[in-house]
Amino acid sequence: MHTLDRDERRAALEDWLSRGLGRPPARLEPASSDASFRRYFRAVCADGTYIVMDAPPGKEDVRPYLRVTGLLEPLGVHVPHVFASDSECGFVLLEDLGRTQYLECLAGGGNAESLYADALQALARIQAHGGAAAADLAPYDRELLLREMRLMPEWYLARYLSLELTAGEAHMLQRVFDFLAAEALAQPQVFVHRDYHSRNLMVVPRGNPGVLDFQDAVRGPIAYDLVSLLRDCYIAWPREQVADWVLGYRERLKSEGMAVGADARQFMRWFDLIGVQRHLKVLGIFARLWYRDGKSGYLRDLPLTLRYVRETCTHYRQLDDLAEFLERRVVPQLPGAAARVEHAAGATDRLDRVGSGADARR
Repeated sequence: MHTLDRDERRAALEDWLSRGLGRPPARLEPASSDASFRRYFRAVCADGTYIVMDAPPGKEDVRPYLRVTGLLEPLGVHVPHVFASDSECGFVLLEDLGRTQYLECLAGGGNAESLYADALQALARIQAHGGAAAADLAPYDRELLLREMRLMPEWYLARYLSLELTAGEAHMLQRVFDFLAAEALAQPQVFVHRDYHSRNLMVVPRGNPGVLDFQDAVRGPIAYDLVSLLRDCYIAWPREQVADWVLGYRERLKSEGMAVGADARQFMRWFDLIGVQRHLKVLGIFARLWYRDGKSGYLRDLPLTLRYVRETCTHYRQLDDLAEFLERRVVPQLPGAAARVEHAAGATDRLDRVGSGADARR
């Protein structure tokens, strides 16, 4: 199974459905792919419609997904129910949560207040009632936090912008990374989905939202998933609106007896600084998806991601050196980098967005 190409894997998947599960699909169509090697099919069978995950062994492992499903489902979070799985082959038969992502609905003028109220309620349920589940997860430790941020100089600065750092600049970035990691570890540690945003939330008629792409969950900073949702790399909201949502969420957690900091200012600091950590990582990941994996669609989301970092830096003196570096060294390189990528991607007509589930983790 490890050496099957994509067409052979599709045939093997159909055989698994038909002979292994007794659900021969009348129709099997692509549902989505994502920023990993996973892809998804919608299988129309006699007894209903399902989503089938294809996770090639050797490149993906479905066991973390199955394990985290087992942690979230008992909390009342609407994750896709698992009807069947074959970990060795990398196939999972899942509940179909429909076709409407939060992003699509919001971009089309959907009721943001209602949608975010549902998403924040589900997140609060995970954080307030998922303590035992979080204890079963790996920690979002200093090593992982730093490893993620180091993707930014490697892939965004060096590859995307063609910047060669001076020794002083490299040292400055390491100081910033150390500071952000220490701030993250100082927050209360809770269940962290790790990619809780508008492309991983589905609009569903009952138990909204449907929650996807949680297999990399860890035990980490309380504000991490909140910033993933409210400073989403794919859709932006005014800072005042975001602040209202953040502080309303703090009150919700406080009413659940959660540790939410000494005051609203501290909670907002947690939110802002873990946002910088996340967005530095995402800059590196989105660039890597193009240079390593040939997926150019995420490059269109680099400007918003960088904007978040630049804006937040202006509020914290510990980030003054990073702010100065971004304005002096990074911003002037952006037009040239965008032109190079457009030329390279245009040669193979790859500027259409790839997949439906971005990955801001790997």
